[in-house]
Amino acid sequence: MSNLKIYNTLARDKQTFTPMEAGKVRMYVCGITVYDYCHVGHARMMMAFDVIYRWLTTSGYDVQYVRNVTDIDDKIIRRAVDNNESVRALTSRFERYMDEDTTALGILPPTDVPHATEYVPQMLSIIEQLEAKGLAYQGEDGDVNYVVRGFDGYGKLSGKSLDDLRAGERVDVNTGKRDPLDFVLWKASKESEPAEVKWQSKWGSGRPGWHIECSAMACALLGEQFDIHGGGQDLQFPHHENEIAQSEGAFGKPLANYWVHNGFVRVDNEKMSKSLGNFFTIRDVLKKFDAEVVRFFILRAHYRSPLNYSDVHIDDARGALTRLYTALDGVEGDGAALDWNEDHAKRFAEAMDDDFNTPVAVAVLFELASEVNRSKSPEAVRQLKGLAGVLGLLERSPQAFLQAGVADAFGEASIAQAIEARAAAKKARDFAQADKIRADLLAAGVVLEDKPDGTTNWRRA
Repeated sequence: MSNLKIYNTLARDKQTFTPMEAGKVRMYVCGITVYDYCHVGHARMMMAFDVIYRWLTTSGYDVQYVRNVTDIDDKIIRRAVDNNESVRALTSRFERYMDEDTTALGILPPTDVPHATEYVPQMLSIIEQLEAKGLAYQGEDGDVNYVVRGFDGYGKLSGKSLDDLRAGERVDVNTGKRDPLDFVLWKASKESEPAEVKWQSKWGSGRPGWHIECSAMACALLGEQFDIHGGGQDLQFPHHENEIAQSEGAFGKPLANYWVHNGFVRVDNEKMSKSLGNFFTIRDVLKKFDAEVVRFFILRAHYRSPLNYSDVHIDDARGALTRLYTALDGVEGDGAALDWNEDHAKRFAEAMDDDFNTPVAVAVLFELASEVNRSKSPEAVRQLKGLAGVLGLLERSPQAFLQAGVADAFGEASIAQAIEARAAAKKARDFAQADKIRADLLAAGVVLEDKPDGTTNWRRA
């Protein structure tokens, strides 16, 4: 196994990772609420835990990775009603779009993808346990709420004390609550809501609150205590804080041993979010940029650091990734397995074991690319491709990447004809025409690669 250290938000420190069961890791990550297209912030979260999943697996662990789908929620209901469609139709459609986006970005599917609507009985069971322990009550409005002040550990993840929490901070204050800090576990049905979002319970018809959904799904699939719980930094409070209160209040044991949170995506120094209107959907970004370039752009930043989004930054990532592929162009590996005892591989592993430090790991890839450029070593090619593959990179042929997008717009046959015409012009010593053809191709985004035996290769500018 590895010498992995993970930054644990709960401990506010980087800690040596020790799984509960030797050789196995159980990890739960809060997934997407499927009522709209995923944006780059969602991509960053799913990419962060994709890399963690990949490295844990590479390190020899048997990983059960659960990432849920939230398919019942206030925003979902409002959108479905506004669209005059069923909740199921809405959520199924946007889950399909999410899967298309994640596949394009090379994000591996989790081992389990639970849907909140499939776990309502488990949610009700936890709420009943909380009520029996005096940690839940039904208000006059019919909602069942959690008694925040009844849980001594509230605030331990976020570092917020009850005295510091302002009444109503990120909480829907209503007359049914005994304390403004209490949060809803079970929402009483409203007549105006569609029948498909109403479930029967001992407290009457209703639907689950957001926080209880993840507690139920995580514990049902991974047990009452598991190794890693993750999600975006914005979920640290109140969502994850409330998950801890619910699960630990019900079961009397820590919910997760390591809490992992990825940093925000920022645009003009503000968090990317739908509420601010400064978000970019994955689909729109992929219309402009190669999916692997977007993946590489995200991986160049440490998962806990802010990620500054701009077209300029993605263009820079494209140039950097192009350098890696160019190093591999025309050089074959030796076909052997990745050698983890080799110096570059050791430094790559050290970086990944240091809280999944992808920027340092990527720097090792560039060192290997320089070695390939210098020596054309098949062993160096093998190490470069193998280590990059751990991050989901360099898995295409160099030509497939270097020519991606251009052939579709310009046409491979047209490019080949232009190369032939240029060769003919050079043979006829019409260098002005040859230069014009080269310039025209460059203007169209095609770079010709001249070699002693002529020009046969080209790539995207």
